[in-house]
Amino acid sequence: MLFASSRVALAETYTPGQRIDARYGDFAKAFLETHCVDCHGEFDPEGDLSLHDLGPVEEVNADTWRSVWAQVKLKEMPPQDEEQPHVVDRLRFSDWIVGELSRVLEDKGGFFDHLDPNKGNFVDHDLLFGPLPDGIQLAPASTPARIWRVTPQEHITRLNELINAEPAFNPEMPGLRTHGDAVPTNHGGELKLYFGTDRIIKWQGGTVAYATSVKSVPAVLSTARDHGLENYPDFYTVNSAEATQIMSVAGDILRYMAEGPLSIANPEQITDDPNSYKMEGDIRGLPTALVYSTKVVRPITPVYDLLDEEGVTDERLRAAVDFLYEALTFRPPSEQESDAYVAIVKQSISKLGKKDGAVLGLSAIFLDRDALFRPELVEKGQPDRHGRVMMQDWELGLAVNHALRYIQPDEELRKAIVEGRMRTREDVRREVQRMLADDSIRKPRILRFFRDYFDYDRAGYICKDSKALADTGVSNRGTAHYRAMFDATASTDRLIELILKEDKDVLKELLTTNRVVATNADNVYFGRKRTDEERSEAVAEAKRAVAKATKEADAALEAAKTELSELEQFLDVHPEETRKRKGELAEKKRAVTTAQRKFDAATKKQKSNSNHAVEEAVLSGDRIYARVSRRSFGNGSMKPDRILATVPEGQRLGILTHPSWLVSHSDAMDNHAIRRGRWIRERLLGGGIPDVPITVDAMLPDEPQRTLRERMRVTRESYCATCHHKMDPLGLPFEMFNHAGVYREVELGKPVDTTGEIIDSGDPTLDGEVANAIEMIKRIAESERVEQVFVRHAFRFWIGRNETLNDAPVLQEAFHAYQDNGGSMKALLTSLLTSDAFLYRTKSGRLVAESK
Repeated sequence: MLFASSRVALAETYTPGQRIDARYGDFAKAFLETHCVDCHGEFDPEGDLSLHDLGPVEEVNADTWRSVWAQVKLKEMPPQDEEQPHVVDRLRFSDWIVGELSRVLEDKGGFFDHLDPNKGNFVDHDLLFGPLPDGIQLAPASTPARIWRVTPQEHITRLNELINAEPAFNPEMPGLRTHGDAVPTNHGGELKLYFGTDRIIKWQGGTVAYATSVKSVPAVLSTARDHGLENYPDFYTVNSAEATQIMSVAGDILRYMAEGPLSIANPEQITDDPNSYKMEGDIRGLPTALVYSTKVVRPITPVYDLLDEEGVTDERLRAAVDFLYEALTFRPPSEQESDAYVAIVKQSISKLGKKDGAVLGLSAIFLDRDALFRPELVEKGQPDRHGRVMMQDWELGLAVNHALRYIQPDEELRKAIVEGRMRTREDVRREVQRMLADDSIRKPRILRFFRDYFDYDRAGYICKDSKALADTGVSNRGTAHYRAMFDATASTDRLIELILKEDKDVLKELLTTNRVVATNADNVYFGRKRTDEERSEAVAEAKRAVAKATKEADAALEAAKTELSELEQFLDVHPEETRKRKGELAEKKRAVTTAQRKFDAATKKQKSNSNHAVEEAVLSGDRIYARVSRRSFGNGSMKPDRILATVPEGQRLGILTHPSWLVSHSDAMDNHAIRRGRWIRERLLGGGIPDVPITVDAMLPDEPQRTLRERMRVTRESYCATCHHKMDPLGLPFEMFNHAGVYREVELGKPVDTTGEIIDSGDPTLDGEVANAIEMIKRIAESERVEQVFVRHAFRFWIGRNETLNDAPVLQEAFHAYQDNGGSMKALLTSLLTSDAFLYRTKSGRLVAESK
């Protein structure tokens, strides 16, 4: 039986994603027998995977069916040299598997592989951007009704708005953190909410003691992100442990809103005369080791008014409830919602008293559904003939706001929502274009996309072996490397913002820019690792220079001493000259002191641990600023000061050659060519890689005497090569850098091999050998396919789900908007945010019921 014949019998046309009502024996079995069993039969099956007696989808064989789904979607099964199924047959078969796995696993954890953003590329790229074959009928684009759990970054920024007043945007210093920006991670990469740091004027102890003393709370909402985009609508909720933490944090925030530092410190610690507070004994690291100024800098809100006045009035209570509800959900409460929370607070006050009761009652708002999730349930509006309902009013306005911002809608957007001017595509276009054109309206969601897309923000979290780190040529002392990496993340953020400001060929510029936003430490990280011979010569040259300087300093010191001694002897003989030559004597003494200081410095230099392993880059340029955390580490906090410099020519090209990206794609001991290659394959070329089978021990041999390329010989073995030949040749060209991101020309005493190859990219003009990462990046940056893949990832991020074939018109329109406007990110965003996929929802009765 030929499976292709069933296509004609079952349907004239097929709409991707439609339900397949067919049994295994009548449908799927024929596909397996026609296209799969020859290689995966009963005897000696490929990859030890036998499908001859697989049978219907059941819990016991679900993992096998998962693998079959991935292989069929990626066109790995059947192999390219075998007869291929018709496009429609492949689509129907893979959709049938999704339906069956979803049904069978519904009460056993569910099946979500097709919703995983890291598997978004499993959808055929050529079908999305090319002509569709006969037999496919696309449905108008829309997105299922849903609720998004807010991200950790958005949640903590909302909370920060309640207790901290961020500075207004300064167009003269655009890189500095300002109101509307995301709360940055601190010096240790932690995302925390800080209380009162803008009022601390004195503390006991050093920088670590300061960090321990300061009141702070970590981000509560979890994320499993390691690399790549996240699916917050489908993969995340709020568990009971997080709910308990939120209630605790809510109490701290409400008390600080009411009392300021008095909620976290003793009255005597709050003074404008820091010397008036006596710190007795060693109290380093304790809350009592801080002194706060009396200046009120936190926002003064109706919560303060409620708790500051005597008694409780309905007016003050409702004002506090309504303010807090909108601050946390970004929309005003309905009359019913307001009444419900007012009743809760009143009941709590009656049982616990005003202060504790108000805090406990108001804390309930922090757990409101809309404070933790953003609903897109289209409970208003009528479905069109395709069953789609367009979002409107607050739902649509908050969707637009969420696409760009972490704080409440600005006055103009809020006014448009209230006045009924957020109901059409043109309404959305008007607001999106307005916000994109205004730099003072901070848009941290855009930067978040680039972090998730490029994964350059993981470098500070890669725990390095101390000796292996020292071998790279960078400092392994204390936390120096990790602080440098968190600084590098902030610097890359700023570089991306500069390129977005220009808004021309954005992706190409990111891949090929010769600019870098740098700190002093970057002179080492952007330097060149010296060979052993060069290092020895550098050490010898440094010794010669120190010896010469020491000799000259010694001679100068002796000469100064001699001159002073001669003058003193003269004055001993002629004391009558003392008054007359007093100034000269003082000058001779100063000369001896200065010469002694220079001699001591030269002597000390003999014992210094200068870095001779790296020939430092000479980075120079205009002053610029990067966004960093609040004063979380006292005097040791991250600094915003940077320079905009040019990278060493011939050694770097684009952010894929910056240490922030390179280290993010390394491991504790060495480079991670496989991870780097996979990133190129998936994020730029649009390929897909199936999950590693659980039976595979994905480890390279521990052979420190061999290079990484040599140790990766095991990935070229037959069982592994099928996937690794798509990744390894793309990652190995980055061997021109070591695992700290330092440029090198030699590895283990031999010239480093930086060759690689682009294989089966889907664009014949890209395929072929490359000499190094720079050559590969230049070639890739010119590809139209790469821009299309970039658009696919932007779709996943802003639409909040993976693309399907039904989204092909949306993707094509977004790609043309980007391309026709000179590689404009603003044009791309405007296209996506005015698309049917963004505007329309299809209702699911079960989802709507569960969300309530």
